[in-house]
Parts: sequence; structure tokens; C-alpha cells
Amino acid sequence: MAQGTLLYAQSGGVTAVINATASGVIREARARKIKVLAARNGILGALREELIDTSKESASAIQALAHTPGGAFGSCRYKLKSLEIDHAKYERLLEVFKAHDVRYFLYNGGNDSADTALKVSQLAQAFDYPLTCIGVPKTIDNDLAVTDVCPGFGSAAKYTVVSVREAALDVAAMAETSTKVFVYEAMGRHAGWLAAAAGLAGQSADDAPQIILFPERAYDEAAFLKQVKKVVAKVGWCVVVASEGIRYADGRFVADAGAGKDAFGHTQLGGVASYLAGRVKDELNLKVHWTLPDYLQRSARHIASKTDWEQAQAVGEAAVRFALKGQNAVMPVIVRSSDSPYRWKIEAAPLEKVANHEKKMPAGFLRKDGFGITAAARKYMEPLIRGEAPLPYGRDGLPKYIALKNVAVKKKLPAWKS
Repeated sequence: MAQGTLLYAQSGGVTAVINATASGVIREARARKIKVLAARNGILGALREELIDTSKESASAIQALAHTPGGAFGSCRYKLKSLEIDHAKYERLLEVFKAHDVRYFLYNGGNDSADTALKVSQLAQAFDYPLTCIGVPKTIDNDLAVTDVCPGFGSAAKYTVVSVREAALDVAAMAETSTKVFVYEAMGRHAGWLAAAAGLAGQSADDAPQIILFPERAYDEAAFLKQVKKVVAKVGWCVVVASEGIRYADGRFVADAGAGKDAFGHTQLGGVASYLAGRVKDELNLKVHWTLPDYLQRSARHIASKTDWEQAQAVGEAAVRFALKGQNAVMPVIVRSSDSPYRWKIEAAPLEKVANHEKKMPAGFLRKDGFGITAAARKYMEPLIRGEAPLPYGRDGLPKYIALKNVAVKKKLPAWKS
């Protein structure tokens, strides 16, 4: 009989399906008679002992959580450094775990979160505290190592593909007397998975997006402008999809916003679409429109991929099973067993093989000219955006999303001072 409490926390930027993972965690734990606490605002909630008692939520509310976007318990960008530098913070986490009999810690996030879960597991072992730590995958950037795909990516990719195809129809209709070039900015700091996904919107080289700019290839302005001019001359208009993380050959971000670093030490990016649009207008004298969908890419639950939604729940359920089996310091990853028909399964991977390893697109996924995707990329990505995930609508025409009660657990420790 399993003993103790399970603590679940969300980390980093949320996705359209991260709550589906939370729902999977809670439903699986309830089926196994395990109490689930959730940290308010991610790891900060654990440090502050701001914990939520999910047992106060009804079964229907937890079920509805599976189709609600955002982060139901709150997330945060807060990076714990090494065990040596942040030793006091890791010890504080163990104090909170002990106070609330937490024996299972599930941290739902990306690379940095996998690293934190690994370090917490190491500290617990050093202090001989019985704790099983599981990293649960999540990121729209699709840059986690080992797993075939990251839950969150498929839905963001579907939103991107549909948006680009619809925008292209608009541009094509107006190109004779109006906009000739449309620039769409996709998320993706170091890996251009989302920008690449936009390539699914068209089938031929003349279909939109005719140009995709990837972080994996150095940005060459002369070559870019030449390609835009060539496409407009041939097709009559041009749709460009650019990853926010494109760089010059010297490593500088094209969209460096000059706003310093975020909590994870990443350069603040923003404005690559507007910059490219300005260069096209100035150098080619073409009318240009641009868009920065930003958070819309990761919050668009109304057009979530069924594949992604099912995988998001599956990793949550598997995380609980792995934890109860004592599979410490692992992550439930998605393994593709077949392309056609598309089949997948969940397996456990050591966190040390995931943490701080970044998965970039294979060279074989990029066209030789650097402006589009190959058949191999299409074969990999197409199954990930398939299907529509169920979403109930109210009489007002809006999705019926759930807001949990999030009842706080009584604190047992002195207040944490950062």
C-alpha cells in the first residue's frame, strides 16, 4: 500500500494542454488512493509552503481541467541553481516535504524543471528522506531530449499551421492592390520546431509559407530579401514565418529586445516580425503586414490537437504510476513506435539524460536552401497535429472552462525568506 502525499507543480510557460496533464495526475492518484497537493505558482509555492489541497475539488472539476488552458495552480519562471549555490533552498523544499508527508514530487516543465527534479532527488537521497521525484514533460518548443515530442507542442503547432494557412488566403485575396508580404513570428528561442510546423500549411514551394526562417540557420539579410523578391515576382505575394530566435552569423539575436535576461537567464526577445517587415518595406518597397501571436500560440485550447491532448494526459498518468513504483529521477517520455499508422507509447527515461539537453531539429528536416522543411519533417510533424480535442461550449458561444477553488493547506513551518 502506497504511503504519503504527492506534490504536483507546474513550471515555466504554460501550454494549451498542461492542465490536461494535471488532470491526468490527479485522476490517476485518486484511483490509487493517493492524496495530491499542488504548489501555488510552481516551485515558489513549494518554497513558501503555499500548497493547494486538490481533494477539495469535485471529480467533474478535475475532469473539466483536462480541457481548460492556462495553469490551474499557477506557474513561474524561477530557476534553482546548483545544490552548492542554492543548498538552503533545496533544504527548505525538503522541510516542506517532510512537514506535509510528501513522498512523491512531480515537476511539470521543461529542461530547467527536469534539472531541478533531478537535484531534489539527489538531495533527498543525501538526507536519507524517502522521496520519489518525477519530471513531467511540457513545452511548446519541443526541445526536450529523449522524448519523441513534448506535450504542448502539437497544439501550438496546430494553431500555427491553421493561422498561417488562413492568413495566406487573406493575403492572396488582397495582393493585387494591397499587402504583398505577410510576416508571422513564431516562438522558438534556440530550436525552430514551431516555425517548421508552419510548413505543414502548404504542400508545394509556391504555397504559404514560402519562406521559413529557423534559429538553426544563420540569418542572411541579403539572401532573405532576394528570396522575398523572387517569391513575390513568381506568386504575386509572400508569407514569411520567422522564429523569434533567429540569429546573425556572429550569434547575435535579430530580435534582441535589449531588456536583459529573464529568470532562466535567457535573452529577452521580441519584435523579429516587425523588424523583418521594416526591412522588406525599406529595401523592396512592398506593402507589408506582420503579426506577433505570442501567448496565443500556447493558450489556444480551442484548436488543440487531439494527439497532443491525449499525450498530455498520458504522461501525467504515467508519472503517477512511475512514482508509486519507486522509479526515482525519471521522466515519462513519448516513444514513437510507428509512423504509419501513427502509434506511440510511454516509457521512463532517466532525468540525467533529459536535464539541460536541448533537442534541435535534425539537419535533414531543413531544406537545402534553408527556407523550408523537407518531407522527413512533414512525416514527423503531421501526426502531432491530428484530430480535434473535445471542448464543451456554453449557450453564450464561449468554451466552458473551469476555475478551481484552490483551497490552501494550513502552513506548518515558519515563513520562508528568499
